[in-house]
Amino acid sequence: MGEAIIKVDNLVKSFGDHEVLKKIDFEIEKGEVVCIIGSSGSGKSTLLRCINHLETPTSGVVKFHDVEVRNTQRSLSKYRSEVGMVFQSFNLFNNMTVLKNCMFGTRRILHLSKEESWKRAIRCLKQVGMAAYINARPSQLSGGQKQRVAIARALCMEPEVLLFDEPTSALDPEMVGEVLKCMKELAEKGLTMIIVTHEMEFAKNVSTRTIFMDDGYVVEDESPDVLFVNPKSPRTREFLSRYMEAKGA
Repeated sequence: MGEAIIKVDNLVKSFGDHEVLKKIDFEIEKGEVVCIIGSSGSGKSTLLRCINHLETPTSGVVKFHDVEVRNTQRSLSKYRSEVGMVFQSFNLFNNMTVLKNCMFGTRRILHLSKEESWKRAIRCLKQVGMAAYINARPSQLSGGQKQRVAIARALCMEPEVLLFDEPTSALDPEMVGEVLKCMKELAEKGLTMIIVTHEMEFAKNVSTRTIFMDDGYVVEDESPDVLFVNPKSPRTREFLSRYMEAKGA
């Protein structure tokens, strides 16, 4: 075992009387690609939002390189510059061009020079195949193109870890492939990633670990070879059999 980049320790999240996450424990090491799967309402996206402190945990801690992430503006700004997030709804600035969207964080948060920020934006847009669209606005792009720009924007911060919250769920089926291909290429380059996804084939083929969640618990945390072929939990088997039925249909 190497050093954990992110450690989630005894994490609980409640909304009123409803406990969404129930004593979650796991670690992420450098270079891992961890896919989190499970039914809608199982707590997957809430877990990701707690890891990035977009939701404040009710109890428990999130640690980054063994240091607790504290809920202060200074601590969170530094942490989020190292742990980026890509949302299902893109979250691009509609009044800015693709280039300016990608330069915004590096100028505002990292305080890079305009020239350095521009170079980094161009490099990251090339990486996701969107360099030809630098002067376009989000309204002129397809959903798949918007999501690739959102990925480029996150990469511009040169994060140590990138979180993806169901990055293909808002896309038309024909656009899903281009985004998954982009993410697969990032995984092959060694980027540490935590991905909440309904794309089972992607999780099976790309993840180094797959976590199955149900009713706020981590039910299984295994390599995809184990989880998809020989899951230990009856609940995991039931979920995967439903997926296989839907795929067959």
